[in-house]
Amino acid sequence: MATHYLEFEKPIAELEAKIAELSHLAPTSGSFETEIAALRKKADALRMKTYANLDPWMRTQVARHPQRPHFIDYVDGLFTDFVELHGDRQFGDDQAILGGLARFRGQPVVIMGHEKGHDTQTRLTHNFGMARPEGYRKAVRLMDMAEQFGLPVLTFVDTAGAYPGIGAEERGQAEAIARSTERGLTLGVPSIATVTGEGGSGGAIAIAAASRVLMLEHSIYSVISPEGAAGILWRDGTRAKDAAMAMKITAPDLTGLKIVDRVIPEPLGGAHSDPETAIRNVGDVLEDELKSLSGLSADQIRKMRADRFYAIGRAG
Repeated sequence: MATHYLEFEKPIAELEAKIAELSHLAPTSGSFETEIAALRKKADALRMKTYANLDPWMRTQVARHPQRPHFIDYVDGLFTDFVELHGDRQFGDDQAILGGLARFRGQPVVIMGHEKGHDTQTRLTHNFGMARPEGYRKAVRLMDMAEQFGLPVLTFVDTAGAYPGIGAEERGQAEAIARSTERGLTLGVPSIATVTGEGGSGGAIAIAAASRVLMLEHSIYSVISPEGAAGILWRDGTRAKDAAMAMKITAPDLTGLKIVDRVIPEPLGGAHSDPETAIRNVGDVLEDELKSLSGLSADQIRKMRADRFYAIGRAG
């Protein structure tokens, strides 16, 4: 049972609390198997109905769920022989973007992704997944290495956006994001980006300029957060829900706009309800996509990627 429920999940939380209560009483007060089974059936039906009708703001909340799998969870669940590489060779080691060398189902790859952290200490360590310039320069260093050794690049996107602090701007935040985006577009090896939670602004696209862009079913991907858009449009951040409803930030919207190539299904109740299944689903799709990109020359890969991005937003 989940330990954190979203606002729209409260009816489900009440049913599961009742199930937990009866399960706790069963050893001392007799069997409640029939009642528990009926409540579980009711909770499953309610969860199915709820998640079949999520609006964009609800999906935003699911994408931000604190128990949703993060980059280190995907590393643990999908990769072996992971060797983390640190630093940008210019300023320091940004912990909001982690990356290095690994094997994916036997194949050597370069991996990187935003890490938000799971508790107060790790969230502070990883700066809530909001990278500074050195994070994006680390990403460029890893992509350079991938091309040098002919290794595919797999990235995992989950950030509200790049860190907007004064120090980050003084060290060239915009330039670092642009360089990372450019490097992704010019890579001569296959690259696959997966939006696993939030894909926010340039902080996301900096490691998502890939040959293929995938997206989990309940993730979001946008040029700005709903709160930021509401602040600009109405000078009222509390209207984030209105902004989310209008921004076309969900997986169905983005596949229609050709921004996302493929949507990865999540377990009923979202990736946070069954992380192992969600991670396995991502791995299966990554394996399939890597096979489709194998055997292509560097020029073919670059042309395919260029055609993909040129096609975004075009009619017909």
